[in-house]
Amino acid sequence: MDLRALFLNDRVAAALVTALVGGGVVAAGWFWTHALSRRRDRQLREERVGDIQRALLAEIRAHVAALEGQTLDDPDAREAMVARLAQGRHVPILPHDANDRIFRAIVEEVHILPEWAIDPVVRYYRLLAVRSALAQDIRANAKDQPERATEMFRDYLTLNDETLLTGRRAMIILTASLEGGREAVEALAAAARQREAARIAATLPGELARLRAGLNTRSSDPRGR
Repeated sequence: MDLRALFLNDRVAAALVTALVGGGVVAAGWFWTHALSRRRDRQLREERVGDIQRALLAEIRAHVAALEGQTLDDPDAREAMVARLAQGRHVPILPHDANDRIFRAIVEEVHILPEWAIDPVVRYYRLLAVRSALAQDIRANAKDQPERATEMFRDYLTLNDETLLTGRRAMIILTASLEGGREAVEALAAAARQREAARIAATLPGELARLRAGLNTRSSDPRGR
């Protein structure tokens, strides 16, 4: 059979063209469907990430507001509370839970959060868990071992301060992430670095001067002390 004649046959040529066009349409349809599916999945993921960040921000904001009302900034007031505990006259009201219901509900999905949000969020909730466990130990030891309970309560007050600062930082980062994404968070970090550099530049001369004064005082001591 003459293959050239076969391909020149109008009916064969038409069938070949139809097959090629049909195959191209099917392939294009597959790629288009795949692209739409990936786009839909990406949108759903982004929506889920946003929902999780908003939920965590709401929970952290509520607890930070409560912490701000509970935190004692006056050192004398703190010492007075510690003294009452040491004397067995008063056991402070300490939380029984870690205020982490939303976090526990989505903990399996934390990995889908942006990398800049994972660290502050996880660190904040870890501090909450430690704080809750320490509060439980204080209550358990307050009656029979007041000295031990008092030392733990001092640690608890320090931990409370750290939890408050970490919660505020997590709120700032989550807010920036929701409003502007990576660019907003990077701008936030750059501003923080600039403030830290300015603080160091402002305080370093005074610290160096005090250090030199201390060295001069020691060198002028005839006993070398």
